[in-house]
Amino acid sequence: MSRTWLPTEQYAETVMKATGFACVFFTDEHDRPLQLRAVYSTTHPWQMAGGTMDPGERPWQTAVRECREETGIDVSGPPRLLAAVFGQPGQEWPFSTMGLIFDGGRLTDTQIRGIVLDPDEHDDARVLSLQEWESLMPARDFARLEAVLEARLTGTATYFGTWDWEQD
Repeated sequence: MSRTWLPTEQYAETVMKATGFACVFFTDEHDRPLQLRAVYSTTHPWQMAGGTMDPGERPWQTAVRECREETGIDVSGPPRLLAAVFGQPGQEWPFSTMGLIFDGGRLTDTQIRGIVLDPDEHDDARVLSLQEWESLMPARDFARLEAVLEARLTGTATYFGTWDWEQD
């Protein structure tokens, strides 16, 4: 049986389309996660510092840039991966989503008070216990947060493959 190989341009039209993102996960010194409240999303109201990759960027570059833009915090490497995240497309977003979440470490109270939010993106930054976050987040966002915190606490990166774009 012989195969017929498509020209690159034709083959590219047949494969899955995806957007990439990268985030930085912070906690306070008591391992309570820091989350930012998005002004532009009711679907994902509380988020980690991060965002969509720009063309030509690598995930760590995206995480560092987005964190600086959204919080004023400059993170430095080496990058420590906590999670790989995948989501299927849905009505809200027509592409699959693939992202990496990096460990930003534990912030002091002074560092947390010094966060400078970009008002076009976020209007609040909170540090809460995992239990307190559960009632404020959609189930899939909370499950992702829980998995990322577990990865941080155990030192074992996680794969979170169910961050789909369908409604909870």
